[in-house]
Amino acid sequence: MKVTQEKLPASQIGLEIEITPEITKQTYEQVIKNLASTANIPGFRKGKVPRPILLQRLGTTRIKAAALEELIQDGIEQAVKQESIQAIGQPQLRSSFEDLINNYEPGKPLTISAAVDVEPEVNLVQYTDLQAKAEEVKYEPERVENALDKERQELATLIPVEGRAAQIGDIAVVDFKGVFSKVEGEEETGEPEAIPGAEATDFQLELQEDKFIPGFVSGILGMNPGETKEIAAQFPDPYANEDLAGKAATFTVTVKELKEKELPELNDDFAQEVSDFETLEELRASLVERYQKEADEKTKTNKQEALLTELLKHVEIDLPATLIEKEVDAMLTQTAIRLSQQGLDVRKLFTQDIIPQLRERSRSEAIERLKRSLSLREVGKRESIEATPDEIAARVTELLQQYPDEQDIDEERLRSMVENELLTEKIVDWLLEHSSIELVPEGSLNPAQEAEIAESDADADANVPDTEQGGEPSIEATPE
Repeated sequence: MKVTQEKLPASQIGLEIEITPEITKQTYEQVIKNLASTANIPGFRKGKVPRPILLQRLGTTRIKAAALEELIQDGIEQAVKQESIQAIGQPQLRSSFEDLINNYEPGKPLTISAAVDVEPEVNLVQYTDLQAKAEEVKYEPERVENALDKERQELATLIPVEGRAAQIGDIAVVDFKGVFSKVEGEEETGEPEAIPGAEATDFQLELQEDKFIPGFVSGILGMNPGETKEIAAQFPDPYANEDLAGKAATFTVTVKELKEKELPELNDDFAQEVSDFETLEELRASLVERYQKEADEKTKTNKQEALLTELLKHVEIDLPATLIEKEVDAMLTQTAIRLSQQGLDVRKLFTQDIIPQLRERSRSEAIERLKRSLSLREVGKRESIEATPDEIAARVTELLQQYPDEQDIDEERLRSMVENELLTEKIVDWLLEHSSIELVPEGSLNPAQEAEIAESDADADANVPDTEQGGEPSIEATPE
């Protein structure tokens, strides 16, 4: 078989495959023989249909098409094997099938044009002496005090308040009911429209302004137990429930009881209750170590990200479609598993209409992930970096010991994942040793993004109302 190769874009190899006259004739005759033994033609027994009748009834086009399908499949497979091409994915026919039928004459040579995806070549222009900047995340001592204070809040005892009005920090037990406020110019006749979900009895509310929608908590401040009051408030815009966003409301609120928190003392007894440590000093030291380690790990992650981002500026990879589609498949599968573990119905989220959109959105990330992994693999090859069998075995043993009751672990797959993880770590560490990463203050590289993240974190904190009794009404301070 004569095969001519051609290098194509997107890491494809084009193949011009010339099939010999003997094969085109032999395949055609075999198809006729097979059809003769299986065709169901009235007036004839199977296998006894005369050739002229068979050709007349089935038509030469149909027979040639059946023969072509075999010629194409066998021809491409043999060409790939003959040329020792390490193909990935399914080969693609470049010739028009209609043209092939028109040009196909049994007993004469036939030329088929096809393309196969192959592993891409990785052209690393530079991978040493890279220079980049990364944000340094520093340990913040106040995180220790915040963690201890949070634990104290969790263990706080609620003490009834007598002889004074509600103030910030109190826990108020209230009944409330909300209605939409009248819009200016609207007629005053008729009952106000109740707000869905804006009603509760014996509801415990911590009096912090960010716990509910603006105006609600401030309206309660100064009220005494037994007092009822109408409080004006307004839903923020945007809001989780779009029907309520930006709308004004009036709440009829009755304060039934006031309580204040009595926090436990910060001492060794407190440390023993909230941890496995015997003393408060040991607990503090453990928190300091944890937050220092977190800061160091985040800094290291930032350095790795900066390094890999810089590395991709010096690499040329023409990715084949097969690899991109496989990576997209893997990303969507990982997302589906994560959502399923969170209790969500993946079938409702991944509908036939939405999957094509998800695939398209995932392409750019898939391409970046592939370029990173292929670039690192190429560095590993050039520098002969590898994970030793002993290192792999030790990490696998460590992981298995962490999950002694897990019965469904595929150890072979786990070993493969561990080997890939260890190898990646070694290559990245090698690159860091042979590059220069300048550490800069956190937030200095992209202040706008940092501000956005901080604002997002603040919103998340504000969206946690305390609802120990009476259920949680749908009037949180901020949208989810």
